[in-house]
Amino acid sequence: MTTRNPHDLIVLDMAGTTVADGGLVEQAFSAAAGRLGVEPGSADHAEKLDYVRATMGESKISVFRHLFGDEDRAQQANTAFEEAYGELVDGGRIAPIPGAREAIERLRGEGRTVVLSTGFARTTQDAILAALGWQDLVALTLCPADAGGRGRPYPDMVLAAFLRTGAVDGVQQTVVAGDTSYDMLSGVRSGAGIVAGVLTGAHDKDQLTRHGATHVLGSVAELPDLIARAEA
Repeated sequence: MTTRNPHDLIVLDMAGTTVADGGLVEQAFSAAAGRLGVEPGSADHAEKLDYVRATMGESKISVFRHLFGDEDRAQQANTAFEEAYGELVDGGRIAPIPGAREAIERLRGEGRTVVLSTGFARTTQDAILAALGWQDLVALTLCPADAGGRGRPYPDMVLAAFLRTGAVDGVQQTVVAGDTSYDMLSGVRSGAGIVAGVLTGAHDKDQLTRHGATHVLGSVAELPDLIARAEA
């Protein structure tokens, strides 16, 4: 079987890439850390928040395992984070990145398969999709648990999208887009042909490029034109 387009599988990150959450990750982290006794304004809080910022895009449970050491405390923190983030989402604190839905619809209209992936847990991902009315927007949504438990910077979610959709013959026909260095690493490690960084989220052009971005875009709205140019 040959594909109609060379880049027929598009794997997009959510928060910071297709979804604007206005720093809710940091707010939800602060709520979770407070529940585990980390005082807001303390040096410990500042150090942990710096790590959260540096590892944006990574599976949140992995981040909490690093920060809190033992599994029980990590799970407590993760549950508290999910609850806090879910409340913020339910409060109408998120929105689509301008042009994101249109870009996804254009890519699908061109016969491509689009997958949304996240470092959040499934409950959080579903809350975001519901808040945006995006439950039926794409063929597949993936969180770390859907790909064996390892989130970014591992390539597992990209490879899960490749295996589950059967949309392309080879991983080099995959496009990965995200706003963090871990998104870039996961794309590079998966063998994706295009690994596009976007400047609407956590990391800047230098960080994205250093971690393997083949292209850096102002936003995901520019992705369909990038793919068209790559195929021309």
